[in-house]
Amino acid sequence: MLNPSFLIFDESVSALDVSVQAQILNLLNDLKSEFNFTSIFISHDLSVVRYISDRILVMHAGKIVEQGNAADIYTNPQHIYTQKLIEAIPGKSL
Repeated sequence: MLNPSFLIFDESVSALDVSVQAQILNLLNDLKSEFNFTSIFISHDLSVVRYISDRILVMHAGKIVEQGNAADIYTNPQHIYTQKLIEAIPGKSL
């Protein structure tokens, strides 16, 4: 697969130092633009998800509890679980 149209990233930067995370996320954004692929980015860190995603889908206990535009969900979460994920981001509060 030298030119995939769809990729799945599952907690791909969660164990990395913040500066390395930023480098990887910037690279992924550049590659998305250059190769025009679609991706699913799975993470518990909504700050990372917001940076890499156009749309966010939040799941809790195997069920979709919220979905929509990344900026909207990040700035105005409707579900309590989404709110808790955002509150868990260091330096971020609702």
